[in-house]
Amino acid sequence: MNLPAYLAPFRPRILSALRGYTRERFGKDLGAGMTVGIVALPLAMAFAIASGLSPQAGIWTAIIAGGLIALLGGSAVQIGGPAGAFIVIVYGIVEQYGLPNLLISTACAGVLLFLLGFLKMGTLVRYVPVSIVVGFTNGIAVLIALSQLKDLLGLQIAKMPADFFSQIKALATHMDSFNASALGLGVVCFLGLVLWPQLFATQPGAGNGLAARLIKRVQVVEGLQLMGATRVVSRVPGPVVALITLTAFAWLLSLPVETIGSRFGGIPRSLPAFALPDFSWDTVRLLLPPTLTIAVLGAVESLLCARVADQMSGLPKHDPNQELMAQGVANFVVPFFGGMPATGTIARTVTNLRAGATSPVAGLVHALMLVGVVLIAAPLAAHVPLAVLAGLLLHVAWNMGEWREFAHLHQYSNHYRLLMLGTFFLTVVFDLTVALQVGMLLACVLFVQRMSSLFRVVETGRTDDSIHFQLYGSLFFGAVAKIDPVLSVVESAPQGLLVRLDAQSLQSLDASGLDVLGQLHKAIVLRGGRLVISGLNAQPRAVMARSGFLAKVEEL
Repeated sequence: MNLPAYLAPFRPRILSALRGYTRERFGKDLGAGMTVGIVALPLAMAFAIASGLSPQAGIWTAIIAGGLIALLGGSAVQIGGPAGAFIVIVYGIVEQYGLPNLLISTACAGVLLFLLGFLKMGTLVRYVPVSIVVGFTNGIAVLIALSQLKDLLGLQIAKMPADFFSQIKALATHMDSFNASALGLGVVCFLGLVLWPQLFATQPGAGNGLAARLIKRVQVVEGLQLMGATRVVSRVPGPVVALITLTAFAWLLSLPVETIGSRFGGIPRSLPAFALPDFSWDTVRLLLPPTLTIAVLGAVESLLCARVADQMSGLPKHDPNQELMAQGVANFVVPFFGGMPATGTIARTVTNLRAGATSPVAGLVHALMLVGVVLIAAPLAAHVPLAVLAGLLLHVAWNMGEWREFAHLHQYSNHYRLLMLGTFFLTVVFDLTVALQVGMLLACVLFVQRMSSLFRVVETGRTDDSIHFQLYGSLFFGAVAKIDPVLSVVESAPQGLLVRLDAQSLQSLDASGLDVLGQLHKAIVLRGGRLVISGLNAQPRAVMARSGFLAKVEEL
């Protein structure tokens, strides 16, 4: 399918994925989409509640954003929707600016994401250092876990504060309302999610998990053919098992725990109403910091997720620019239906892949599956204990954090340690906006320091009337001070000195580097000397020629 010329940069992956699409592939996408749709339901509710929103905000974000990202995105199998990484940000924005301004900030972030993709700047996201990504990811995981202690312990706290120390104080002062039933449900949920994959772990063609081994023994003793049932049960996602079994357990025993129904009054079965937020330029300017945070985090998370999907699937690689444009459209649209920020989600994308997805059709099926579940089974969600969702989010936080990186810090440079630990502590103690700003600024400073240390000026020879220097590396604004010793030599040398610079190992030159070379040339000319430059590479030579500097000196 050929798009109009003005839409040439906009090429959703689904257009190419549907070429030669077969019934067999549709069957795989249908099964994968239904599976990931079931998985997405408890996660969407949990993410929204943890963000200080109603559960339906997460559900409709998963439906609308998930459908748009699948329809318009640049990845074949990525699943979009609300993500754990946004919990801390969204909660902080709602606490500081209010829900209406969250919607405006999300829509503005959508515009930024679309522009990033349309201007083909998707690859710039890869310039964010991995140490910063690891630092803020681990910091977010810690904050998610901390935010869930209230519901895990069943504490009666009317409103949890947004900052780290205030949360700890609130938890400590309300420990007298501790609920053992809530703690039991949450712990069982967490342990169940940890053990579920191990319980039914299998190798291709044979069972080797705990349940599989036990059933093999039963087969030997009683001749029962139960392995097929084991395989069926093992395909049921752990979050779904935990949600259904623990909700039924709490309801049957009438456990005194807070539920979705008791806090939010249940989930409406109707479609969300379209509403326009009250936009104003003054509000947009006020919300610039959170808007940038949502856009940067959404871009980083979605493209990291797409890269993971590429490595696992073997399908054609994603288009980062198209993916950012799809994320932009999704984040621009969902606020008009009361939604929250959305991005690519690694857990649901991996589930989609393992269930056999082959194209974005699976993502569309996932969104439709969620619609069906909400319209049919919404009243049942009112019985879900919040402690179970807390256990689910603790598992999400545990899987999100790259905890081994702390143990491996001794293997990395001091720069890496400073960036990672600095970003981690700033995320936990302050917020992600501050952490990203300081982290990127610190990364730039350390990069300049590192690059400047690689530039060297070495004296290679001297006579009564000449002196030779060799330049190594990149002469840019961070390294110009290393020309000062050469200036000192020239100023103390006799008249008529010939200064030769061997630039064969000079890799690059910027305006500041050119300026300091101009100062050196003036100092030499004032003393009746000559400056000779030899072995210029293409980039430095082009800079000198364009500025007219090359015409003033002698080149060999």
